Amino acid sequence: MDQARAAAQRLHDAAVARGDRAYTDPRSGLFVMTALHHRQRGFCCGAGCRHCPYSPEEQAAAGRPEGAPCWERRG
Repeated sequence: MDQARAAAQRLHDAAVARGDRAYTDPRSGLFVMTALHHRQRGFCCGAGCRHCPYSPEEQAAAGRPEGAPCWERRG
C-alpha cells in the first residue's frame, strides 16, 4: 500500500470509529463515503465506491463497473 493510500485508509478508519459517514481524501481533496455510510444506506449503488462493504456478487448485481478498485470487500 503506498503512503497516500495508507493515509487515506487511516482517515477512513478514524472516520468510521467516530461514526462519520465520509472523510476528505488527502491526495485528491474529494469527499469519500465510508463503509459505514454504505452499510447504513442498506444497499450497493453499483457506482464503484472505494470503501464498498458489499460482496463482489452484490456489487456486480448492482452494476459496479468491472475492474473498479475497491479497498474493502466484505463477503
